[in-house]
Amino acid sequence: MAGKALTTASTLQCPHGGQVQISSSNTTVKAGGSAAVTSADTFSISGCPFQIPATPPIPSPCVRAQWLVPDLQTKVGGTATLSEGSSGLCLAATSVPQGPVSVTNTQTSVQTR
Repeated sequence: MAGKALTTASTLQCPHGGQVQISSSNTTVKAGGSAAVTSADTFSISGCPFQIPATPPIPSPCVRAQWLVPDLQTKVGGTATLSEGSSGLCLAATSVPQGPVSVTNTQTSVQTR
């Protein structure tokens, strides 16, 4: 994929409004002043209110994101970077997919492929 590079300062959400926190091991490559992120980094989710409709409702919040389609040509330390065009899924604690990761804000100076 291609687009503006995701960084540790990017804002990402699950489909239910939960916030994605990015933990990156990259300390060398920056984009827009923050560390560029890769598909190998950790993406945890907090604040997801999703519940499975049942009686009573069963809490099933998104807890992590997994990237399915990273950038194809740009790498950091041999690992593919992520951009606003990358595809990721939000997962429940049971690893059940619950919808796509949404990129709501990222830096504007560096494009990746």
